[in-house]
Amino acid sequence: MPIRTRAALVREQPGPFEVTDVLLDDPRQGEILVKMVMSGLCHSDYHLVTGDSTAGHLPMVGGHEGTGIVEAVGPNTPDWAVGDKVVFSFIASCGKCRWCNEGMTNLCQLGAFLMRGSRFTDTDSFRFSLEDGTPVGQMCGLGTFAEHTVVDVNSAVKLPADADLDKVWLLGCGVGTGWGSAVYAADVSPGDVVIVMGVGGVGIHAVQGASHAGAMAVIAVDPVELKRETALQVGATHAFDNIADAAEFARSITDWQGADSAIITVGSLRGQDVADAFYAIRKAGTVVVTAIAPSSEVSIPISPLDITRFQKRIQGAIYGASNPRADIPRQYAMYKTGQLKLDELISATYALDDIEQGYVDLIEGRNMRGGIAHPASVTPTTPED
Repeated sequence: MPIRTRAALVREQPGPFEVTDVLLDDPRQGEILVKMVMSGLCHSDYHLVTGDSTAGHLPMVGGHEGTGIVEAVGPNTPDWAVGDKVVFSFIASCGKCRWCNEGMTNLCQLGAFLMRGSRFTDTDSFRFSLEDGTPVGQMCGLGTFAEHTVVDVNSAVKLPADADLDKVWLLGCGVGTGWGSAVYAADVSPGDVVIVMGVGGVGIHAVQGASHAGAMAVIAVDPVELKRETALQVGATHAFDNIADAAEFARSITDWQGADSAIITVGSLRGQDVADAFYAIRKAGTVVVTAIAPSSEVSIPISPLDITRFQKRIQGAIYGASNPRADIPRQYAMYKTGQLKLDELISATYALDDIEQGYVDLIEGRNMRGGIAHPASVTPTTPED
Protein backbone atom coordinates (compact mmCIF):
# COMPACT_ATOMS: atom_id res chain seq x y z
CA MET A 1 0.00 0.00 0.00
CA PRO A 2 1.73 3.26 -1.09
CA ILE A 3 2.29 5.85 1.61
CA ARG A 4 1.99 9.61 1.34
CA THR A 5 5.08 11.58 2.30
CA ARG A 6 6.58 15.01 1.62
CA ALA A 7 9.50 15.69 -0.66
CA ALA A 8 11.43 18.49 -2.36
CA LEU A 9 11.42 17.97 -6.10
CA VAL A 10 12.43 19.75 -9.29
CA ARG A 11 9.78 19.87 -12.00
CA GLU A 12 11.85 21.56 -14.71
CA GLN A 13 15.42 22.67 -15.38
CA PRO A 14 16.32 25.30 -14.49
CA GLY A 15 13.75 25.46 -11.75
CA PRO A 16 13.48 25.62 -7.95
CA PHE A 17 12.92 22.88 -5.42
CA GLU A 18 9.22 22.56 -4.61
CA VAL A 19 8.09 20.85 -1.41
CA THR A 20 4.94 18.85 -2.02
CA ASP A 21 3.11 15.64 -1.12
CA VAL A 22 4.11 12.56 -3.10
CA LEU A 23 3.18 8.89 -3.04
CA LEU A 24 5.82 6.26 -2.34
CA ASP A 25 5.63 2.58 -3.27
CA ASP A 26 6.08 -0.26 -0.83
CA PRO A 27 9.57 -1.78 -0.98
CA ARG A 28 9.97 -4.66 -3.40
CA GLN A 29 12.51 -7.47 -3.21
CA GLY A 30 15.95 -6.00 -2.62
CA GLU A 31 14.54 -2.69 -1.36
CA ILE A 32 14.03 -0.99 2.01
CA LEU A 33 11.69 1.78 3.16
CA VAL A 34 13.62 4.35 5.19
CA LYS A 35 12.36 7.11 7.49
CA MET A 36 14.85 9.91 6.87
CA VAL A 37 16.66 11.48 9.81
CA MET A 38 19.09 13.81 8.01
CA SER A 39 19.63 14.83 4.40
CA GLY A 40 22.76 16.60 3.22
CA LEU A 41 22.52 19.80 1.18
CA CYS A 42 25.24 18.98 -1.31
CA HIS A 43 26.16 21.35 -4.15
CA SER A 44 25.60 18.51 -6.63
CA ASP A 45 21.85 18.68 -5.97
CA TYR A 46 21.90 22.41 -6.65
CA HIS A 47 23.12 21.52 -10.14
CA LEU A 48 19.62 20.07 -10.65
CA VAL A 49 18.15 23.50 -9.93
CA THR A 50 20.49 25.32 -12.31
CA GLY A 51 20.31 22.65 -14.99
CA ASP A 52 24.09 22.15 -14.96
CA SER A 53 23.38 18.45 -14.37
CA THR A 54 20.71 17.14 -16.72
CA ALA A 55 18.06 14.97 -15.11
CA GLY A 56 17.16 11.86 -17.06
CA HIS A 57 13.59 12.16 -15.84
CA LEU A 58 11.47 14.98 -14.44
CA PRO A 59 10.01 15.58 -11.93
CA MET A 60 12.86 14.38 -9.69
CA VAL A 61 13.19 14.32 -5.90
CA GLY A 62 16.57 15.79 -5.01
CA GLY A 63 19.05 14.58 -2.44
CA HIS A 64 21.71 11.88 -2.55
CA GLU A 65 23.21 12.06 0.92
CA GLY A 66 21.55 11.09 4.17
CA THR A 67 20.83 8.79 7.07
CA GLY A 68 17.68 7.13 8.30
CA ILE A 69 16.01 4.19 10.02
CA VAL A 70 14.53 1.22 8.18
CA GLU A 71 10.73 1.05 8.58
CA ALA A 72 9.98 -1.80 6.18
CA VAL A 73 11.93 -4.44 4.26
CA GLY A 74 10.93 -5.83 0.90
CA PRO A 75 10.09 -9.55 0.59
CA ASN A 76 13.00 -11.97 0.22
CA THR A 77 15.51 -9.30 1.23
CA PRO A 78 17.95 -10.91 3.68
CA ASP A 79 20.31 -9.17 6.11
CA TRP A 80 18.01 -6.19 6.71
CA ALA A 81 15.49 -5.62 9.50
CA VAL A 82 13.10 -2.95 10.71
CA GLY A 83 15.01 -0.59 13.00
CA ASP A 84 18.35 -0.88 11.20
CA LYS A 85 20.24 2.39 10.94
CA VAL A 86 21.50 3.24 7.48
CA VAL A 87 23.65 5.73 5.59
CA PHE A 88 23.26 5.92 1.83
CA SER A 89 26.00 5.55 -0.75
CA PHE A 90 25.18 7.83 -3.67
CA ILE A 91 26.68 5.31 -6.09
CA ALA A 92 25.27 1.83 -5.64
CA SER A 93 27.57 -1.19 -5.82
CA CYS A 94 26.17 -4.44 -7.15
CA GLY A 95 29.23 -6.55 -6.29
CA LYS A 96 28.88 -8.45 -9.57
CA CYS A 97 29.98 -6.24 -12.47
CA ARG A 98 33.52 -5.95 -13.80
CA TRP A 99 34.20 -2.75 -11.88
CA CYS A 100 33.02 -4.10 -8.54
CA ASN A 101 35.03 -7.28 -9.04
CA GLU A 102 38.14 -5.26 -9.82
CA GLY A 103 37.74 -3.23 -6.63
CA MET A 104 36.43 -0.07 -8.31
CA THR A 105 32.94 -0.12 -6.84
CA ASN A 106 32.63 3.64 -7.36
CA LEU A 107 32.43 2.81 -11.08
CA CYS A 108 29.73 0.13 -10.65
CA GLN A 109 27.57 -0.26 -13.73
CA LEU A 110 24.51 0.67 -11.67
CA GLY A 111 25.85 4.23 -11.83
CA ALA A 112 24.43 4.46 -15.33
CA PHE A 113 20.95 4.86 -13.79
CA LEU A 114 21.72 7.59 -11.25
CA MET A 115 20.37 10.56 -13.19
CA ARG A 116 17.44 8.53 -14.53
CA GLY A 117 16.14 8.10 -11.00
CA SER A 118 14.31 4.86 -11.73
CA ARG A 119 14.68 1.39 -10.31
CA PHE A 120 17.94 -0.15 -11.44
CA THR A 121 16.16 -3.26 -12.68
CA ASP A 122 13.55 -1.42 -14.74
CA THR A 123 14.20 2.04 -16.15
CA ASP A 124 10.46 2.61 -16.62
CA SER A 125 9.65 1.84 -12.98
CA PHE A 126 9.70 4.68 -10.43
CA ARG A 127 9.14 4.49 -6.67
CA PHE A 128 7.75 8.03 -6.20
CA SER A 129 4.74 9.49 -7.97
CA LEU A 130 2.56 12.60 -7.83
CA GLU A 131 -1.07 12.46 -6.74
CA ASP A 132 -2.14 12.25 -10.41
CA GLY A 133 0.08 9.23 -11.02
CA THR A 134 2.96 11.08 -12.73
CA PRO A 135 6.16 9.12 -12.00
CA VAL A 136 8.87 10.98 -10.08
CA GLY A 137 12.57 10.13 -10.22
CA GLN A 138 15.03 9.93 -7.35
CA MET A 139 18.38 11.73 -7.49
CA CYS A 140 21.02 8.97 -7.63
CA GLY A 141 18.28 6.43 -7.01
CA LEU A 142 17.88 7.85 -3.49
CA GLY A 143 15.83 11.05 -3.31
CA THR A 144 16.85 11.92 0.24
CA PHE A 145 15.03 15.28 0.17
CA ALA A 146 11.96 13.43 1.41
CA GLU A 147 10.59 12.41 4.78
CA HIS A 148 10.58 8.79 3.59
CA THR A 149 12.27 7.05 0.67
CA VAL A 150 12.55 3.55 -0.76
CA VAL A 151 15.97 2.52 -2.02
CA ASP A 152 17.79 -0.48 -3.42
CA VAL A 153 19.88 -2.21 -0.74
CA ASN A 154 22.88 -1.85 -3.05
CA SER A 155 22.70 1.88 -2.25
CA ALA A 156 22.67 1.41 1.54
CA VAL A 157 25.32 0.75 4.16
CA LYS A 158 24.22 -0.48 7.57
CA LEU A 159 25.52 1.44 10.60
CA PRO A 160 26.01 0.29 14.22
CA ALA A 161 22.94 0.47 16.44
CA ASP A 162 24.46 3.33 18.46
CA ALA A 163 25.36 5.47 15.42
CA ASP A 164 24.56 9.18 15.74
CA LEU A 165 22.53 9.70 12.57
CA ASP A 166 22.44 13.49 12.84
CA LYS A 167 26.20 13.63 12.23
CA VAL A 168 27.31 10.74 10.04
CA TRP A 169 25.18 11.61 7.00
CA LEU A 170 28.32 13.29 5.67
CA LEU A 171 29.80 9.83 5.07
CA GLY A 172 27.41 9.20 2.18
CA CYS A 173 29.03 11.64 -0.24
CA GLY A 174 31.13 14.54 1.04
CA VAL A 175 33.62 12.55 3.09
CA GLY A 176 34.25 9.76 0.61
CA THR A 177 34.44 12.11 -2.36
CA GLY A 178 36.86 14.54 -0.75
CA TRP A 179 38.91 12.18 1.41
CA GLY A 180 39.25 9.67 -1.41
CA SER A 181 40.28 12.39 -3.87
CA ALA A 182 43.37 12.95 -1.75
CA VAL A 183 44.13 9.44 -0.48
CA TYR A 184 43.24 7.46 -3.60
CA ALA A 185 42.99 9.67 -6.69
CA ALA A 186 45.91 11.97 -5.83
CA ASP A 187 47.77 9.18 -4.01
CA VAL A 188 49.15 11.67 -1.50
CA SER A 189 52.30 10.45 0.25
CA PRO A 190 54.11 11.58 3.40
CA GLY A 191 56.03 14.78 2.72
CA ASP A 192 53.90 15.87 -0.26
CA VAL A 193 52.77 19.40 -0.98
CA VAL A 194 49.06 19.41 -1.86
CA ILE A 195 46.77 22.18 -3.08
CA VAL A 196 43.01 21.83 -2.53
CA MET A 197 41.01 24.25 -4.69
CA GLY A 198 37.64 24.87 -3.05
CA VAL A 199 37.24 23.78 0.57
CA GLY A 200 33.48 23.51 0.94
CA GLY A 201 31.56 20.35 1.76
CA VAL A 202 33.79 18.10 -0.38
CA GLY A 203 37.10 19.95 -0.41
CA ILE A 204 37.24 20.17 3.37
CA HIS A 205 37.49 16.37 3.44
CA ALA A 206 40.19 16.42 0.77
CA VAL A 207 42.08 18.59 3.27
CA GLN A 208 41.53 15.98 5.97
CA GLY A 209 42.52 13.16 3.62
CA ALA A 210 45.76 14.86 2.54
CA SER A 211 46.61 15.51 6.18
CA HIS A 212 45.86 11.90 7.16
CA ALA A 213 48.09 10.70 4.30
CA GLY A 214 51.02 12.65 5.74
CA ALA A 215 51.31 15.66 3.44
CA MET A 216 53.93 18.15 4.59
CA ALA A 217 51.89 21.10 3.35
CA VAL A 218 48.16 21.18 2.67
CA ILE A 219 47.30 24.45 0.95
CA ALA A 220 43.61 25.37 1.01
CA VAL A 221 42.24 27.76 -1.62
CA ASP A 222 38.84 29.41 -1.28
CA PRO A 223 37.48 32.96 -1.58
CA VAL A 224 35.26 32.43 1.48
CA GLU A 225 36.99 33.28 4.78
CA LEU A 226 34.83 30.85 6.81
CA LYS A 227 35.99 27.97 4.66
CA ARG A 228 39.66 28.93 4.81
CA GLU A 229 39.49 29.25 8.59
CA THR A 230 37.77 25.90 8.95
CA ALA A 231 40.31 24.23 6.66
CA LEU A 232 43.10 25.44 8.91
CA GLN A 233 41.34 23.82 11.88
CA VAL A 234 41.05 20.36 10.28
CA GLY A 235 44.43 19.84 8.61
CA ALA A 236 45.36 22.64 6.22
CA THR A 237 48.74 24.20 6.93
CA HIS A 238 48.19 27.30 4.79
CA ALA A 239 45.23 29.03 3.18
CA PHE A 240 44.82 31.51 0.33
CA ASP A 241 41.87 33.19 -1.32
CA ASN A 242 43.13 32.58 -4.87
CA ILE A 243 45.01 29.89 -6.76
CA ALA A 244 47.72 32.23 -8.09
CA ASP A 245 49.00 33.00 -4.59
CA ALA A 246 48.67 29.36 -3.54
CA ALA A 247 50.67 28.19 -6.55
CA GLU A 248 53.38 30.77 -5.91
CA PHE A 249 53.64 29.63 -2.30
CA ALA A 250 53.83 25.98 -3.35
CA ARG A 251 56.69 26.80 -5.69
CA SER A 252 58.47 28.74 -2.97
CA ILE A 253 58.67 25.67 -0.69
CA THR A 254 59.53 23.14 -3.43
CA ASP A 255 62.63 24.67 -5.03
CA TRP A 256 60.27 26.34 -7.50
CA GLN A 257 58.96 23.02 -8.82
CA GLY A 258 55.31 23.26 -7.71
CA ALA A 259 52.88 21.14 -5.71
CA ASP A 260 52.91 17.35 -5.98
CA SER A 261 49.17 17.39 -6.57
CA ALA A 262 46.25 19.77 -6.88
CA ILE A 263 42.72 18.60 -6.09
CA ILE A 264 39.85 20.57 -7.62
CA THR A 265 36.71 20.58 -5.49
CA VAL A 266 35.14 23.93 -6.40
CA GLY A 267 31.37 24.30 -6.48
CA SER A 268 31.05 24.65 -10.26
CA LEU A 269 34.01 23.60 -12.37
CA ARG A 270 35.38 25.61 -15.28
CA GLY A 271 38.06 24.59 -17.72
CA GLN A 272 40.25 27.41 -16.45
CA ASP A 273 40.26 25.79 -13.00
CA VAL A 274 41.88 22.68 -14.47
CA ALA A 275 44.46 24.83 -16.27
CA ASP A 276 45.25 26.77 -13.10
CA ALA A 277 45.77 23.53 -11.19
CA PHE A 278 47.85 22.05 -14.02
CA TYR A 279 50.30 24.94 -13.98
CA ALA A 280 50.51 24.87 -10.17
CA ILE A 281 51.96 21.33 -9.99
CA ARG A 282 55.45 20.01 -10.60
CA LYS A 283 56.67 17.78 -13.41
CA ALA A 284 54.98 14.36 -13.19
CA GLY A 285 52.48 15.81 -10.73
CA THR A 286 48.77 15.05 -10.64
CA VAL A 287 45.65 17.19 -11.04
CA VAL A 288 42.57 15.51 -9.58
CA VAL A 289 39.30 16.72 -11.10
CA THR A 290 36.51 15.99 -8.62
CA ALA A 291 34.28 19.03 -9.09
CA ILE A 292 31.27 18.93 -11.41
CA ALA A 293 31.20 21.16 -14.49
CA PRO A 294 28.15 22.39 -16.38
CA SER A 295 27.54 20.24 -19.46
CA SER A 296 28.18 23.35 -21.57
CA GLU A 297 31.81 23.51 -20.37
CA VAL A 298 33.75 21.63 -23.04
CA SER A 299 37.31 22.99 -23.17
CA ILE A 300 40.42 23.21 -20.99
CA PRO A 301 43.04 25.85 -21.94
CA ILE A 302 46.14 23.68 -21.55
CA SER A 303 48.87 23.24 -24.15
CA PRO A 304 48.99 19.58 -25.24
CA LEU A 305 52.74 20.02 -25.58
CA ASP A 306 52.98 20.84 -21.88
CA ILE A 307 51.14 17.64 -20.99
CA THR A 308 53.75 15.66 -22.89
CA ARG A 309 56.94 17.43 -21.97
CA PHE A 310 56.16 17.81 -18.27
CA GLN A 311 54.61 14.33 -17.94
CA LYS A 312 51.72 15.64 -15.88
CA ARG A 313 48.55 13.66 -15.21
CA ILE A 314 44.96 14.90 -15.18
CA GLN A 315 42.95 12.38 -13.17
CA GLY A 316 39.17 12.31 -12.96
CA ALA A 317 37.61 11.15 -9.69
CA ILE A 318 34.02 10.10 -9.07
CA TYR A 319 33.23 9.51 -5.39
CA GLY A 320 36.93 10.13 -4.74
CA ALA A 321 37.86 6.81 -6.43
CA SER A 322 36.76 5.25 -3.15
CA ASN A 323 35.16 1.93 -2.26
CA PRO A 324 32.10 2.95 -0.24
CA ARG A 325 31.33 -0.52 1.15
CA ALA A 326 34.78 -0.62 2.75
CA ASP A 327 35.47 3.08 3.20
CA ILE A 328 32.25 4.16 4.90
CA PRO A 329 32.75 1.73 7.83
CA ARG A 330 36.43 2.71 7.96
CA GLN A 331 35.61 6.41 8.02
CA TYR A 332 32.91 5.83 10.63
CA ALA A 333 35.54 4.19 12.85
CA MET A 334 37.89 7.14 12.26
CA TYR A 335 35.11 9.51 13.28
CA LYS A 336 34.40 7.56 16.47
CA THR A 337 38.08 7.74 17.47
CA GLY A 338 38.29 11.47 16.73
CA GLN A 339 40.57 11.18 13.70
CA LEU A 340 37.92 12.33 11.22
CA LYS A 341 36.14 15.59 11.95
CA LEU A 342 32.42 15.78 11.19
CA ASP A 343 30.64 17.65 13.99
CA GLU A 344 32.78 20.74 13.49
CA LEU A 345 31.80 20.97 9.83
CA ILE A 346 28.01 21.04 10.19
CA SER A 347 27.13 24.73 10.26
CA ALA A 348 23.34 24.58 10.18
CA THR A 349 20.30 22.35 9.77
CA TYR A 350 16.99 23.29 8.16
CA ALA A 351 13.43 22.07 7.97
CA LEU A 352 12.45 20.51 4.64
CA ASP A 353 10.28 23.55 3.87
CA ASP A 354 13.35 25.77 4.20
CA ILE A 355 15.47 23.94 1.62
CA GLU A 356 15.70 27.01 -0.62
CA GLN A 357 17.16 29.05 2.26
CA GLY A 358 19.64 26.27 2.90
CA TYR A 359 20.93 26.55 -0.63
CA VAL A 360 21.02 30.35 -0.48
CA ASP A 361 23.25 30.02 2.59
CA LEU A 362 25.45 27.48 0.79
CA ILE A 363 25.89 29.60 -2.35
CA GLU A 364 26.53 32.78 -0.36
CA GLY A 365 29.21 31.10 1.76
CA ARG A 366 27.46 31.16 5.14
CA ASN A 367 27.70 27.39 5.63
CA MET A 368 30.48 24.87 5.70
CA ARG A 369 27.87 22.13 5.47
CA GLY A 370 24.11 22.30 5.89
CA GLY A 371 21.53 19.54 6.20
CA ILE A 372 17.80 18.94 6.42
CA ALA A 373 16.57 17.71 9.79
CA HIS A 374 13.40 15.67 9.32
CA PRO A 375 10.50 15.54 11.80
CA ALA A 376 11.14 13.56 14.99
CA SER A 377 14.88 13.60 14.32
CA VAL A 378 16.84 16.68 15.38
CA THR A 379 15.96 20.33 15.92
CA PRO A 380 16.79 22.63 12.98
CA THR A 381 19.42 25.29 13.61
CA THR A 382 20.68 28.27 11.63
CA PRO A 383 24.18 29.47 10.71
CA GLU A 384 23.87 32.17 13.39
CA ASP A 385 23.19 29.53 16.08
